[in-house]
Amino acid sequence: MTETTTSVPRFAVPGRIAVNGRAAATWQTATLTEIRRETPHAATFRLAVPRWAGHLPGQHLQLRLTAEDGYTAQRHYSIASAPDGSGHIELTLDHVPDGEVSGWFHTVARLGDTIEVRGPLSGFFAWAGDRPALLLGAGSGVVPLMSMVRHHRAAGLTVPLRMVVSARSPEELIYASELGAETTAVFTRSAPPGVPVGRMAPAHVAPLMAEQPDGGWEAYVCGSNGFAEHASRLLVAAGQPVERIRIERFG
Repeated sequence: MTETTTSVPRFAVPGRIAVNGRAAATWQTATLTEIRRETPHAATFRLAVPRWAGHLPGQHLQLRLTAEDGYTAQRHYSIASAPDGSGHIELTLDHVPDGEVSGWFHTVARLGDTIEVRGPLSGFFAWAGDRPALLLGAGSGVVPLMSMVRHHRAAGLTVPLRMVVSARSPEELIYASELGAETTAVFTRSAPPGVPVGRMAPAHVAPLMAEQPDGGWEAYVCGSNGFAEHASRLLVAAGQPVERIRIERFG
């Protein structure tokens, strides 16, 4: 999920769809059908992928853009949408300064443009909805976690799910309008009146751990390297078994 920093090339429409190999290993063409602004620096891009094999919440895909001179740029991005069988998937991307791929999406891409995608990939961070899930994310690390939340709601699951998400400010909280009672938001630089400012702390995690004693949670942590280390330490200190902490890092 890293993004290199350079000037943004002029990427052309990709060519043919590969048809050999398993579905997840096959490059196929996706069409951009919707763009939604989430924050001043992040937007959601909805893609139609008619031959999409389906995914589990938490999985990601590989994306490929090809420039007019044949240069290609590939990135891995978490899938934001819940699996719904619609043939559409959504990606929510931060606009990385001078980033090749995020820069293209945020400044060049238009509805109807096509790109190449391959996936879904990685089963390690996936959540099938069969075990209580405790989700900790920061910044765009909320993206795969939101796929889990959306799946939990859409499928009407009764298995417990809780999420703690960290953002610099309310304006930079991705999916703010969608977050519900399952979510606690933490703000590190500015917060609404009456809400303390600071990092995710034991006070945010301990009450949730008490809801599922004896390591009943399956914990999912997603964010930068620094956040992943910090959140993991909070979980372990609160009694979460190390072997039941799944971590996805970026940056």
